[in-house]
Amino acid sequence: MAQNCLKCLKYVMCAFNFLFFISGAAMLGFGAYLTRYQNNSLLDSMKFLTAANLLLVSGIIVTCVSFLGFIGALKENRCFLLTFFILLLILMLVELTVACLLLTYESEIGTLLEKELNTGLKNEKENNSTKTDLESDWNLVQKTFNCCGVHNYSDWGVPVPQSCCENGLNKCLPSPKDPSEPFYKQGCLGALKTWFEKNFLTTGIAVIVLCVVEVLGMCIAMTLFCHISSSGLSYKL
Repeated sequence: MAQNCLKCLKYVMCAFNFLFFISGAAMLGFGAYLTRYQNNSLLDSMKFLTAANLLLVSGIIVTCVSFLGFIGALKENRCFLLTFFILLLILMLVELTVACLLLTYESEIGTLLEKELNTGLKNEKENNSTKTDLESDWNLVQKTFNCCGVHNYSDWGVPVPQSCCENGLNKCLPSPKDPSEPFYKQGCLGALKTWFEKNFLTTGIAVIVLCVVEVLGMCIAMTLFCHISSSGLSYKL
């Protein structure tokens, strides 16, 4: 009975790690595709923090960790299982630390974000003369959240990017009577804050679910590790 349960845990771990590996590979591929177009970050002091780079890093982490878990469970390799356990533990601690810091320093982070967005937008205006509409995370955020600039369209000066156009027009010309007419009225700082407030509960639940999955993965990995050790398969190091 115990052997059947252990086999079940082994194949469950293999199945889930295979699914995570496929998901990580998809993120990695999409991130590599975006690197062709997106070269600028919203945040001035963290220029590496682009959507493409985040997908690349996340994809690499997910594929590597899930590969270790899959091979470790399939081959009953103690070294891979232990490494898988340690990496999951580190990831969970990092996630919980980041969540605590965000909750503790919420107001300071909001002030810093506004400052970084203003500086990033200024740099974007200076360096955007020869770039296409897809090369900036600013355009991606403005299209996704239906916003324009940090506080409003006037932050861009002239010209205003096409990603600010409310109707998605190729040529977005302001009206003499109302210069703000064709543009999104909300700034991206307010739009981002509103999005985080609306999705705070969902984000919290997602983090908890992710931590639960990681704890289950660590428990299964350690169970298999102990079973292999007690079975005398110590040569699989």
